[in-house]
Amino acid sequence: MSSLFSIPPPLHAFQPLPFPVPPSLSHIYQETSKDLTRIERIGAHSHIRGLGLDDALEPREVSQGMVGQAGARRAAGVVYKMIKEGKIAGRAILLAGQPGTGKTAIAMGLAQALGEGTPFTTIAGSEIFSLEMSKTEAMTQAFRRSIGVRIMEETEIIEGEVVEVQVDTAAGAGGKTGRITLCTTEMETVYDLGAKMIEALQKEKVAAGDVITIDKASGKISKLGRSFSRSRDYDAMGPQTRFVQCPEGELQKRKEMVHVVSLHEIDVINSRQQGFLALFAGDTGEIKGEVREQIDQKVAEWREEGKATVVPGVLFIDEVHMLDIECFSWLNRALESDLAPVLIMATNRGMAQIRGTAYKSPHGIPIDLLDRLMIIGTSPYAEAEVRKILQIRCEEEDVEMSEDALELLTKIGMEASLRYAIHMIIAASLVAQKRKAGSVDVQDIKKVYSLFVDVKRSTQFLVEYQQEFMFNELDGDEEEEEEAEEEEEEEEGMAED
Repeated sequence: MSSLFSIPPPLHAFQPLPFPVPPSLSHIYQETSKDLTRIERIGAHSHIRGLGLDDALEPREVSQGMVGQAGARRAAGVVYKMIKEGKIAGRAILLAGQPGTGKTAIAMGLAQALGEGTPFTTIAGSEIFSLEMSKTEAMTQAFRRSIGVRIMEETEIIEGEVVEVQVDTAAGAGGKTGRITLCTTEMETVYDLGAKMIEALQKEKVAAGDVITIDKASGKISKLGRSFSRSRDYDAMGPQTRFVQCPEGELQKRKEMVHVVSLHEIDVINSRQQGFLALFAGDTGEIKGEVREQIDQKVAEWREEGKATVVPGVLFIDEVHMLDIECFSWLNRALESDLAPVLIMATNRGMAQIRGTAYKSPHGIPIDLLDRLMIIGTSPYAEAEVRKILQIRCEEEDVEMSEDALELLTKIGMEASLRYAIHMIIAASLVAQKRKAGSVDVQDIKKVYSLFVDVKRSTQFLVEYQQEFMFNELDGDEEEEEEAEEEEEEEEGMAED
């Protein structure tokens, strides 16, 4: 008889960790995070499912929530391919275009296309300055959060078909004990069970005929499905029942497990007193450079030994013009590092002042950093594309809208802005519900249009009634412009003399 008494319960692994990180712990962390209930809300880009490309990386007209921007999506598809093949680490991409032309949507589509296996971190340029740490530390953490380490480890598992489960309850104060019989096509073995293992089996509702795996390191039980030999036990089946073959060979096997953790997670675990639990607290604080150097050396050793591979992820910085000259200088140096993710930046600025200096530059980014960037431009949407985007948003927000109302909303989106038209959808739906209508009509759009003004109408109102507002600076600006013109005329006259 073999014994399973030595298998510890999974929760015992949550304790401060020595360096390096045990890969089995990251496995528990990933499993735990997947079990948490997620509250999903309809966001500005929740309709994006990918880049909408075919197998040849050519953009489809409408696909995966993406509409238009064929050139930008084609370029993003090339970037996606290079990221998947690991050939573009340390490169930087700039998405530049007018407001409301889909720059963030393209970045979100790229994140969806890459999937969960590739780290993707999103930050805004302004949030660097609101954290309780230095700017360079915040940038460093964002960079290392975007670099994954794929760790390979071999674990011992027991895999077999359950023949019988027996549970004995002691008459005295003792806990439950029992036995489980597992078999493969070649052998059958009986294992003793302790109280913790019995509880885990009952939680997974394991019964005779199930094919299960038991991780000997963590004690985790996974139910793979029902054995084909029990396919005629109709009473024990449901519509979702999955049938699998009875395992072959030995019951105890060595299986290679792959876990992906970010460098930042390893940094936090090895720099904080609470260890692994610091990831849940979120209070990571500043991390010493010595700790990062040791971790980089250890990861390099793992790579040489074939135990791990580095996965260059993606760091997306929205509103990158909000960074200052110190952050841009740091980015210049960081992109030359061996451990650098793919950097994607987005901006809607033209010629703008570089924050922290008195100089102007294209997009508010220093020329030396612009020289490193591969720039992808976005163009304004056509009327047919705006109409299709509004249709997709109506489906996403579960709003029924008549053709006439959609036509009017498209016209508003072209004259005002696409974002304003998208914001009107749910408001018009609420107005339609108030009059107990099944769908949004033209009158609902007109009602919302009269209640909420767009930027152009708001600006026109301010110009007309500027004198009635406090701290009005429009007149002052006009006077300054007139004085500047007079000075220029005087200088020109002196030059002629």
